[in-house]
Amino acid sequence: MADMKAKLELPGNDSIELPVKQGSLGQDVIDISKLGSTGHFTYDPGFLATASCESAITFIDGGKGILLHRGYPIEQLATESDYLDLCFLLIYGELPTKTQYKEFVATVKNHTMVHEQLVHFFRGFRRDAHPMSMLCGVTGALSAFYQDSLDVHDKQHRRIAAFRLISKMPTIAAMCYKYSIGQPFVYPQNSLSYAGNFLHMMFSVPSEEYKVNPIVEKAMDRIFILHADHEQNASTSTVRLAGSSGANPFACIAAGIASLWGPAHGGANEACLNMLEEIGTVDRIPEFIERAKDKDDPFRLMGFGHRVYKNFDPRAKVMRETCHEVLDELKVNDPLLDVAMELERIALEDEYFVSKKLYPNVDFYSGLIMKAIGIPTSMFTVIFALSRTVGWIAHWKEMLDQPGHKIGRPRQLYTGKTERDFISHADRQP
Repeated sequence: MADMKAKLELPGNDSIELPVKQGSLGQDVIDISKLGSTGHFTYDPGFLATASCESAITFIDGGKGILLHRGYPIEQLATESDYLDLCFLLIYGELPTKTQYKEFVATVKNHTMVHEQLVHFFRGFRRDAHPMSMLCGVTGALSAFYQDSLDVHDKQHRRIAAFRLISKMPTIAAMCYKYSIGQPFVYPQNSLSYAGNFLHMMFSVPSEEYKVNPIVEKAMDRIFILHADHEQNASTSTVRLAGSSGANPFACIAAGIASLWGPAHGGANEACLNMLEEIGTVDRIPEFIERAKDKDDPFRLMGFGHRVYKNFDPRAKVMRETCHEVLDELKVNDPLLDVAMELERIALEDEYFVSKKLYPNVDFYSGLIMKAIGIPTSMFTVIFALSRTVGWIAHWKEMLDQPGHKIGRPRQLYTGKTERDFISHADRQP
């Protein structure tokens, strides 16, 4: 396999042999990096058939419904691990020992507070600013507050920055929420778990005692785990591309947040809730089901099927169980949740959905969980960004650790005007 070559016939009766690389899992890859020396390059909009990097972090087989982090199935990680355990795994490549885990958790907890001047930074935002706009701006501004960890060529600086981002992201995310509703910021409580601390900062107020519901805490931890990394998606690729220039880690993660904000990427669970609101009541479901089956109708059921997973989303299996646990625990009386549960039943039984494998995905269930516990839809993508921060960091660190990494510089197929002479103002048509 190491000697396999692919032969490419080029214009002018020329040809080139390209090496074929094999990963530990997945398809073989044709290495076209030397193609440019012939004066040719490939055209691949969206990079749908191009491997932009070599990575050992996450593997996805969409046809078989497989998602592995460092070789461990997501189903096992979501049910037997916790988010900080997964953070260590993604960053360092192996599960922590008991001592390593204890030290890692302690370090994260010691960095949960943010610089007090960030409070004043928030005051510059309008009260009706979208939480994602604040998250993007504040994350990028961290480089102005933590200038002692900006040297990306220093491994210790990279380590400190990684801990700061993982630790402070829940605090900043909760601050975005509190500012948007006019409540005072809540300081982190390091006696709580990572997920419990986030919930406490989100929902507690100084005037009352707040106790974290363990069922909700477990659900939030699973949401974090199931959104932690997903291979070379748009936002992860954005972080890598920004990082390839040597940009500081806070700027790179802010770039990832900006990419995630797009409705085609991180806004899927928010779009799912918007769809449920459009349907409104259970009795209107048949009407919308028929519209979804009509190819000429622009309406689409959000939260069903997945671009990558052609069979089923392995994350959805765990999230479905967690969703029902939360709904049973909280007994929320919300007609939209009734709509969602009926839609789920239909999607799992209706021949149209089953034949096309349009099963409820992780966004469907995570959106329902967050709505049930009182998180507004404007915060859904913020929580996605919070969860994905460790994945972005892992890929950023992996790229910088690889010898000989290069600045990203995609090529283009130019279709503009050919060379022409400039026309002076005096000679132009009136």
